[in-house]
Amino acid sequence: MWWGVGAALLANVLYSVGFVLEKRALGTLPALSARRPARVVAVLVASPLWIVGALALAAGFVAQLIVYRALPIAAAQGIFVSGLVLLLLLSSAVLGEQPSGRERYALGAVLVALLMVVASVREGEDVVSTGAPWKLVLLVCVPSLAGGVWLYGRVEARARRRHRVPTNGIGYGVAVGLLYGVSSLAIKGASGRLTGAGVGEAARALFASPYPYLLLFTAVAGLVMSQAALQRCRASLIVPVCTTVTCLFTAVLGTLTFGERLPDDPLLLTLRVAGTGLALSALLAMPRHDPQT
Repeated sequence: MWWGVGAALLANVLYSVGFVLEKRALGTLPALSARRPARVVAVLVASPLWIVGALALAAGFVAQLIVYRALPIAAAQGIFVSGLVLLLLLSSAVLGEQPSGRERYALGAVLVALLMVVASVREGEDVVSTGAPWKLVLLVCVPSLAGGVWLYGRVEARARRRHRVPTNGIGYGVAVGLLYGVSSLAIKGASGRLTGAGVGEAARALFASPYPYLLLFTAVAGLVMSQAALQRCRASLIVPVCTTVTCLFTAVLGTLTFGERLPDDPLLLTLRVAGTGLALSALLAMPRHDPQT
């Protein structure tokens, strides 16, 4: 169980470093548009710094696979939220994005929430699900993907209007967060399929499920949409919003879809639920726009 906590913290480090490196690279690249996905990919792969950031994110994905084999979905999401503390610190040190007073208070609340969630994990008491009915997974994921793509398109259309106040990234973060929420469920499902007597058996079980295809779609669409949005908005704003939506989506719908139960002990249950709720509430309370200068 505790090596799952360690893998979650490692994933946080890798994701935070990856996002910051990608944001740094995007500042030197031509303007990107999700309406031209092939050009977005061509521009990104030509940037060595962006490639390093993408490799860090890929390593975080591998660590996340390990996490979902060891921890229940709700506990994992509570720990993943804590990665925003490191992200905001790195974005301040490397990108010069200074957090406001409200953002600093939110960071403190997230740290407290992390301690509450970690304290709720007890070896041998949490049941980690390894699968779910694929029809139920698709019933949850397909409408969510459609909603995320639709919302992103609406935000893009509003941003292109003349005399429109520039977007602050909230809409982009929600849209991409829905896609990454689906990706998290697919990662959870794929981690449960990677078992069997050998590589061939595990591969057959994996590709007979919807999970690799959901991951492929969310990887391609998420890449184009997130990088175009990240180039236009502060990483310290858009990534927390995206992460909040992803964690809430995964913790609630993932727990229900995969049939995982919360701790029976009242104290552990209170720590788990209150810690996750505190982390999400703190992030939702963060300022929705940059202060005017």
